[in-house]
Amino acid sequence: MPANRLYWSQMIEIGGTKMMKRNKWVKNLFLMLVISMLTSSIALASPLTQPKADGLIGEQANGYIGLVRQDVPVEIRKLVEEVNAKRKAGYQGIATKQGVSLESVELVGGNTAIEKTLPGNYVRDANGVWHKK
Repeated sequence: MPANRLYWSQMIEIGGTKMMKRNKWVKNLFLMLVISMLTSSIALASPLTQPKADGLIGEQANGYIGLVRQDVPVEIRKLVEEVNAKRKAGYQGIATKQGVSLESVELVGGNTAIEKTLPGNYVRDANGVWHKK
């Protein structure tokens, strides 16, 4: 009988350890999902979201936001200028760190932004033509 107790004791301990590992894995997965949801909701809550959906602005192949229409409100123009200034500073930082040209980083940024653009929003290709995605 003591041998059985030892066996069950080991099984419980082993099972308990496996369960703890599984619980830790589930906890980490849950944490990643929460972070992903938060970053997605932040992106959805971006001040660019509505003007993009309204077809006023869009992503460009050069890595910056552009005006799809010229009759946009002044606050939208200012928003585009602010976002583009921040993007340029970010692109310049990456270019300096990587030892590459600003233009190459801008192009990568533009391609990435266009890929992430939601269907129905506008993107501007390298030829300067606006397309609804």
